[in-house]
Amino acid sequence: MKKSRILLGAIVPLLTAGVVWIYGQAEGSEAPAYRFAEVTRGDLEAAVSATGALGAVTTVQVGTQVSGQVAAIHVDFNDTVKKGQLIARIDPTLQQQSVRDAEAGFERAQAELVQAQRDYERNQQLFEQRALTESEHDAAEYKLAVARASSKSAQVTVDRARQNLSYTSIYAPINGIVVERNVDVGQTVAASLSAPQLFLIANTLARMQILASVDESDIGVIKEGQPVRFRVQAYPNESFTGTVRQVRLQSRTLENVVNYTAVVEVENPSGKLLPGMTATVEFLTETASDAFLVPNAALRFRPADAALPVGGSQQSAAASGRGTGVPSAQPRTARARSAPTGARTGVAQSANSGMVWYQDKDGTLKSLRIRIGITDGQKTVIRGEGITEGMRIIVGASQVAQTGASPTATASSPFQAQTQGGGPPRPGSF
Repeated sequence: MKKSRILLGAIVPLLTAGVVWIYGQAEGSEAPAYRFAEVTRGDLEAAVSATGALGAVTTVQVGTQVSGQVAAIHVDFNDTVKKGQLIARIDPTLQQQSVRDAEAGFERAQAELVQAQRDYERNQQLFEQRALTESEHDAAEYKLAVARASSKSAQVTVDRARQNLSYTSIYAPINGIVVERNVDVGQTVAASLSAPQLFLIANTLARMQILASVDESDIGVIKEGQPVRFRVQAYPNESFTGTVRQVRLQSRTLENVVNYTAVVEVENPSGKLLPGMTATVEFLTETASDAFLVPNAALRFRPADAALPVGGSQQSAAASGRGTGVPSAQPRTARARSAPTGARTGVAQSANSGMVWYQDKDGTLKSLRIRIGITDGQKTVIRGEGITEGMRIIVGASQVAQTGASPTATASSPFQAQTQGGGPPRPGSF
């Protein structure tokens, strides 16, 4: 029994040591699990994003120049009107009374003018006969001149009263469609300081415009005649097109962010687009046709030092900062701002070189130096020797490369927070 215990005590440590050695060998030889994506060939567009509101190209605010109660309204929302068409009427009672009072004043002034004319003619005869002094003659002449001026003033008062009476009838100033109606019958409007708005008439909705707010850092790539693509929430699966008509010089500062307004012309023959709709606009700044495309994650990939083979690839990676936490030239995700301004998805960059990683037939990790082109925020145009369509490149690693390697030295994941220095995606020039 004593010998059996001694033998068992010797075997158990040996078995434990064997299991630990086998586990250590398996863990040490564990290969990293990479995620791959294929190099594709296609077209890519770089764009600047912004938001804006749709509106009619020409709108006219219809108001009233006289105060009073709204007596009648002859049009409603969405009604089509012709220039000169009666669309509303203000109660004309007060203006009619003003006309009658002005006409009475004019008649009184005319009567005074006639009397002054007669007195002057009589005084003129007496003056010629030397029966009237010169001062009395001048006084009669003065009274005649005053009577004539009073008559003219009374005539102006009559004309003004009649014009104010005509203002009680509201006519459409242009051909168009009623977009807003701000009054109802029986409502009193006061025009003492400014003309109150009764209606808003749009010239046509077949041609509209978007007033898009663009960040100052993006406005430099916005030009007149540039093509634009946009969407509205009412039709999320439909894309509309337009053209930049104007970039306004007037700036606007919102939350310390300077914005400029870009006016986009939009054709709306179907009438789907309505005034006030919010449009998400993409200004197409640059395009690439039949180019090699890779996911942006492939350009952010960083292999761990322990995963690199001994030799040229490891040396080149160390020289370029790979595996050491030093970022290299790469496309960067679109900027996010708290203000409703544009987000750039394709601009110039000072360093346009980068590197992608792949595994050869033997599973050895290798790299290719490439040049980075434009990006749309998800894919990037690349160019370089050795790049072929369908080539499998690494976009990330799902575990630590080798035993002893620090998790921070593994490939970065597109779902993890990126190092500071990210920003708008950067294209390159070939």
